[in-house]
Amino acid sequence: MQREAARLLQTGKAIAFVPTMGYFHEGHLALMREGRKHGDALIISIFVNPTQFGPSEDFQTYPRDPDRDASLAESVGVDVVFAPEAEAMYDKAYQTYVDLEMLPQYLCGPSRPGHFRGVATVVAKLFNIVRPHVAIFGEKDYQQFVIIRRMVRDLHLDIRIIGVPIVREPDGLAMSSRNTYLSEDERRSALSLLQALQQAHKNVAQGIRDAGQLIHEASELIRSYPYTKIDYVAVCDPETLENVSRVEGPTLMALAVWVGKTRLIDNTILTIDY
Repeated sequence: MQREAARLLQTGKAIAFVPTMGYFHEGHLALMREGRKHGDALIISIFVNPTQFGPSEDFQTYPRDPDRDASLAESVGVDVVFAPEAEAMYDKAYQTYVDLEMLPQYLCGPSRPGHFRGVATVVAKLFNIVRPHVAIFGEKDYQQFVIIRRMVRDLHLDIRIIGVPIVREPDGLAMSSRNTYLSEDERRSALSLLQALQQAHKNVAQGIRDAGQLIHEASELIRSYPYTKIDYVAVCDPETLENVSRVEGPTLMALAVWVGKTRLIDNTILTIDY
């Protein structure tokens, strides 16, 4: 991959890059289509990264279908698929990690200790291997997007980070490879995440600015559905991810909810229309 990247750069090609864990859905393909707009060569990676999974998480069972993924990638104009083995990315003596101080402390960080260290590390490694000019990330994983953007700034990496809005299923559920874990009944309950975000927008439009009230009403809506267990409902600054007490301008509302045995996330930016 490093040799191919060097060859592309020597020929003056701009490289657009989409890192993924595979098992593609329309959300992944939207990232690739966006990448196609920003580079002469479009490279994707498929790597289920072991360092971002906790001991009790679904690394072994995470869905994989490399042949289907390769076919879908080709259908949207991907030029190179980089799919390394874990041993090539982390040898037995591996000991170097990228750790951010503040951003991982919020939202998903407390319930997934070490997760964002694994994310930041593998993305930094992939950037060094692929050497892209532009990298594309989905805004469904909003905290991940903000962390990667901060890492790039802090380490002075010459890479433009582009976010792509959430892509949803026809019923409104945010697309995720983990949606396949949901039963039919759980799937109906999973729609409570989007409904809670929509309710928050309505509340803000009606003049409610208190974050506590917005969180309470969103939480009550989610709890009214079976199979749901809230990890967090947060209203926070979209740059720092610090909790805010009031919606005074563009404000992130983010959710993480267990539906059955499946942990789902979703988010929206609340805005005030004058």
